[in-house]
Amino acid sequence: MPSTSPSSTILQTNITQSIKAQETLLNDRSLLEVFASATSHVIDRYKAGGRLYIAGNGGSAADAQHLAAEFVSKLARDRNPLPAEALTTDSSILTAIGNDYGYEHVFSRQLIAKLGANDVFLGITTSGKSKNILSALEACKRVGAKSIVFTGFDGGPAAELADYALIAPGDRTSTIQELHILLAHSICESVESALFPSEES
Repeated sequence: MPSTSPSSTILQTNITQSIKAQETLLNDRSLLEVFASATSHVIDRYKAGGRLYIAGNGGSAADAQHLAAEFVSKLARDRNPLPAEALTTDSSILTAIGNDYGYEHVFSRQLIAKLGANDVFLGITTSGKSKNILSALEACKRVGAKSIVFTGFDGGPAAELADYALIAPGDRTSTIQELHILLAHSICESVESALFPSEES
């Protein structure tokens, strides 16, 4: 019989909410189509010699670093490294830009310096309102590079600015962030499968 301790009740509630959100995602044809298009674009840009840049705040910053590591190292199979970079890791750059221009520019200024037309930016913002992610998405448009955003709730302004908006279902930030990791791993695995089809899993 399931435990009724407070901590077990919290766990059971969280699992139930996670399953519900995953089922909603599984049955959202529109979102699955956007996911497929976004993934195809990443594959095409890698084939053209492009790179992936990723950014987020707080837990999403950790997710950005997590995903960059999967691309550069590996996820599901041995293969050559793929160029990917989290824009959240260089404390000197982040504090210099934050100090000189404001925190809302910590990602956009890096993108202006680094981003080429064959590159892709992936922004992660649960609320869809993070000012530095919005500024980064605007920088992509100026450079002429495509952007992807992982967001939640109603998508916020980020969903309007990004070329590919993946709005994870869920009523809570924690549930949405769980789905962001699922989406991130699925993109990476799809890219590995497409670019290294002869490698064993």
